[in-house]
Amino acid sequence: LRDSSDFSFSSQTHNRYDSPFSLQHYLNMCVCVCSASSSDEEKESRKKQVRPLFRHFRRIDACLQPREAFRGSDEIFCRVYTPDHSYVTIRSRLSCRVGEILALVKEKLQYSEDQPVLPGNLILVAVTSAGEKAVFRPSDEAVFTTLGVNTHLFACEPSELDSLLPLPEEIHWTPGDSKLHDMSAEEVANQLVVFDWELFSCVHEVEFVCYVFHGEQSRWRPLNLELVLQRCSEVQHWVATEILQCQSLPKRIQLLRKFIKIAALCKQQQDLLSFLAVVLGLDNPAVSRLRLTWEVGRRVFSSRGDPSRNHKSYRDLITSLRPPLIPFTPLLLKDLTFLHESCKTFHGELVNFEKMHKVAEMVRNIRRYRSSQLAMDTETSPSHLQTKAYVRQLQVIDNQNLLFDMSCKLEPKDT
Repeated sequence: LRDSSDFSFSSQTHNRYDSPFSLQHYLNMCVCVCSASSSDEEKESRKKQVRPLFRHFRRIDACLQPREAFRGSDEIFCRVYTPDHSYVTIRSRLSCRVGEILALVKEKLQYSEDQPVLPGNLILVAVTSAGEKAVFRPSDEAVFTTLGVNTHLFACEPSELDSLLPLPEEIHWTPGDSKLHDMSAEEVANQLVVFDWELFSCVHEVEFVCYVFHGEQSRWRPLNLELVLQRCSEVQHWVATEILQCQSLPKRIQLLRKFIKIAALCKQQQDLLSFLAVVLGLDNPAVSRLRLTWEVGRRVFSSRGDPSRNHKSYRDLITSLRPPLIPFTPLLLKDLTFLHESCKTFHGELVNFEKMHKVAEMVRNIRRYRSSQLAMDTETSPSHLQTKAYVRQLQVIDNQNLLFDMSCKLEPKDT
């Protein structure tokens, strides 16, 4: 399990925070606090130096702040791990090149007392919880937002690449009761909707076009859009994680019913992102195979998100809704990608004009979805804040093999 609650902006730069979810998916952020000094005067001096930079990094404060849009110049703190799972914490611009990140890591390692040998040529690698590795090029930019829910950055020499392993906490799980049992479906759904709206509002329409039409060739990455996509993936894995960690069949059935109700409430509030993400989470093979669990909820669930005929039911639904609404972003990108691919082989002016017209129409739709403001919550009761923090700091397992093993332990194949 990996908690994504540690990601936030430098208060020196913007005095604001990123959502905890945002790079759960992708990073483990932390703040290095100086060790205590024997001298009271030295302690006070260090305290004054640290306070301006770190005072806003308490987890609960960061996760309760409204989400604001990313810019490439925003600064973050990031953990970069070494093959033995020790790490250094660097401060970097969000749009920083991989070469610059490695230079910062190398500088930190050179001054580390635990580093007996000076590092040689380093490479930056993303390691998923399933052990998959992706090596970044030195010229790659803004790699932080490309990381998956439980993916971490490692710096190593090329000869050490094969020895990289996921963090121990990413490959083990602990059974237990979900906090959801103590929360109402209405409150959880409300917080999902509010947070999704904050995320979707941060995405500029140009990011959709840039994501599909330019990809890695673009001069800047669609940072905010990538985080919305990660949120969608996170919610799907959250549903599966909560259900599969629950050992009691009656409680598991209660969770199933609650998730079905949460999906229905999100749909009612026109948050189609979380609605379909929850539906897809319930449809995860590790969850859908739980025959004993599903005997109660199958009929209720079967009428939810029908993907047949190119998601016709979803398309009919979204055209009938009035703003504000939150679309299912992956499907928007799928439509744009299809439009892009279908016109790739044609070079006629008429075709290109028609293509531009359709793209412009999709951009206008995205603007229309946000032409009215969603009413944001203002309640500050302890239970409300607890639910809000929970929704913005989801702890998930995104290793499908591990989820399936958990499922088989709950209900063996011969059951």
